[in-house]
Amino acid sequence: MSTRAPFAAVVAALGLCLILLVGAEDGSGRSYVAAVYEHLVNLNPEPHVPLSRAAALQHMKKNLDVYEVQAAVAARKGAQIIVFPEDGLHGFNFSRSSIAGYLETIPDPKKENWNPCTEPGRHAHTEVLQHLSCMARRHRLFLVANMANLQPCSVISDLTCPLDGRWQFNTDVVFRSDGLLVARYHKYNLYFENAFDKPPSSELITFDTPFAGTFGVLTCFDILFHDPTVALLNTGVRQLVYPTAWMNQLPLLAAVQFQWAFSRGANISVLGANIRSDPLGMTGSGIFSPDTALYHHARAGELEAGKLLVGRLPVLDPAWLEDRGAMERGGLGDGGTEPPPESVALSEVEGTGGVGGVGLWPSSRTDSFCLPKEEDCQRTEPSSSPLPPNLFYSSMMYDQFAFKLLPDSQGELTVCDGAFCCRLQYRRSPLEGSTELYALGAFAGTHVVNGRYALQVCALVRCSGTVQSSCGQDVEEAETKMDFLLEGNFSTPHVYPSVVVSQVVLERPDAVERSADGRVVMRHSGTTAGLVTACLYGRMYDQDGE
Repeated sequence: MSTRAPFAAVVAALGLCLILLVGAEDGSGRSYVAAVYEHLVNLNPEPHVPLSRAAALQHMKKNLDVYEVQAAVAARKGAQIIVFPEDGLHGFNFSRSSIAGYLETIPDPKKENWNPCTEPGRHAHTEVLQHLSCMARRHRLFLVANMANLQPCSVISDLTCPLDGRWQFNTDVVFRSDGLLVARYHKYNLYFENAFDKPPSSELITFDTPFAGTFGVLTCFDILFHDPTVALLNTGVRQLVYPTAWMNQLPLLAAVQFQWAFSRGANISVLGANIRSDPLGMTGSGIFSPDTALYHHARAGELEAGKLLVGRLPVLDPAWLEDRGAMERGGLGDGGTEPPPESVALSEVEGTGGVGGVGLWPSSRTDSFCLPKEEDCQRTEPSSSPLPPNLFYSSMMYDQFAFKLLPDSQGELTVCDGAFCCRLQYRRSPLEGSTELYALGAFAGTHVVNGRYALQVCALVRCSGTVQSSCGQDVEEAETKMDFLLEGNFSTPHVYPSVVVSQVVLERPDAVERSADGRVVMRHSGTTAGLVTACLYGRMYDQDGE
């Protein structure tokens, strides 16, 4: 009988670098290596106090120095692109006036070609742009970062121009591996960001790479909305870079949970880089494709530290793949094609700090600021009509869900919120002495707290306590393993599936099936740890204005 500890336990205990192969290394050239960095920001302790430009640059240099180290490590690991998080250079909680020292005017790459590293004198007061450009050039990486942008405007000729004569935008910038500025994106859906303006219109920003084709750009809260996210995907974009400063909100919207769910539901890849902040509940970064994922979620109380992830994933841009296929057919000379790779290699490397929780699948197993307390929020109350047997209402993520408890070790039940119904078949593992309570919830309506968006959600959740009112609360731990079939009759094609088990480990559903009538079915069996939540998160974008 072997006495060796399980490999995963050894990795967690010793903090070893983790390199796992899922199938064989892809040698076809139809994959690429990406890096994302979860950053523990060096913060300005007094963000509401204006700083001089020199003091602001001195502050940002502390974060730029960390970026420099991580870009070098990523390059040594073979990365071709690296993504840094939203707010990673300057931090947050600024006012419109106090952020002034951090602002730089960023030229539009659609209108001029500019390499800040090789042409630093072309635009004044662009020290951060120059530093990032040289970083990309030095390490031969495509580099994505987020920064504070000032764009002058005329209050006379532009009726949308702010009264102080300038736009202040939360902005992503992308540099080519030679340092050329190739993309600039102004975040459209702000989340309590007093320092920044909402752009007058949504932008659809993309950039091209030689190794994977086209990527789209969006930021944090954008991912929940049609513009720019779905509009971007409707143009054919299949790969996204995603700087974020996302506060985890279980049971439905933990950062890695939704990044993966969106990747799978939209059939795209997502390169998501988050901030690390225990006080704000921020962690969760990953490299996701519909069938593979490498991610990091730090547990509360762990040593706060940055985390670098480097992974290989498949190219999804259809135009790039078609061009590549044409080249290969020409090279073969007989009109044949190489089969696409069946799998790719994933690797995880340690950043400048502790390992934290890292997940990989397949395997056998909102935003930047604190939300108000739930009791301070207004909600839509359920109807006062008599409730069906065993049905009760409880608040989950500030929405009133209709719930039914799972009464037995196995069974079937249906919960409806109006005409929207969720059905569950389940079998849970017997656990002697367990008092864990589970419930099936359904919600159809408009979420109105800290953002307005229309939803249809089916969710199987572990309740935080042993009473009905605890169902829908934030839970990260569970012991009860579960086999289940979760089904909903959705009126939207935009449904994002997720399965989360104890300690915020993601599991890939065995199957997610969609029918022409809107029915979505998610099947999963053999959870490797206690189930925290299984969710079908539907977005009804066309009803957001109602």
